[in-house]
Amino acid sequence: MPAIETPRLILRRWREEDVAPFHAMGQDAEVMRFLGPPMTTDDCRAVVVRQNTIAGEFGRCFFALERRGDGAFLGFCGVKPGPAGTPVEGEAEIGWRLARAAWGRGYATEAARAALDAEWGRGTTQVLAITVPANARSRAVMERLGMTHEPAGDFDHPALAPGDPLRRHVLYRIERPA
Repeated sequence: MPAIETPRLILRRWREEDVAPFHAMGQDAEVMRFLGPPMTTDDCRAVVVRQNTIAGEFGRCFFALERRGDGAFLGFCGVKPGPAGTPVEGEAEIGWRLARAAWGRGYATEAARAALDAEWGRGTTQVLAITVPANARSRAVMERLGMTHEPAGDFDHPALAPGDPLRRHVLYRIERPA
C-alpha cells in the first residue's frame, strides 16, 4: 500500500519505531484532554497493530504521520471504518491526533485533506468525523475541510460510561465533491 504524501508530510503504515513517540504523545495530558486517560506502551502497541490490521483489510487506516523534512513522527491521520454502535459504524471516518509540538502548523488540515483526496479517489461518497463538543481544535479542522456539523447525529459514545465527561460526541460530514 503506497503512502499518501503532501509537500510536508507522509501518511504511512505504522512501524515498531513509532510506538515510543506515540506513547510519549499519549502521556501528554493536553493531547489526551478530549480523548481519555494516558496511554500505556501496551495500549500504543495495540493501536499500531490494530491500525495496520485495518489497513490490510480495508486499504486505509489512521496512518502514522511523518514530517518529510526530518522523518519526525507527528501523530496520525487517515480514514477507517467507524466504530460499532455509533452513527459512523462502518462508514468512512476521518480522524487525526498530533503531538503537541506539531500543533498550530496546519499539519492536521494538510494531512486530512490528503486523506480525503485519497478517499474520494476510492469512490467514497461521504466521510464522517466525530469528536467531543469541547474539542474546538478538531472541530476547527473539520470546518476548514468543509465538513458540516450535523446536530441530529450527535450521540453518546457507547464505549464510554454514563456520566463520563467525554461521552457526548458531535458528528460532522462531508460529501464527495462533484
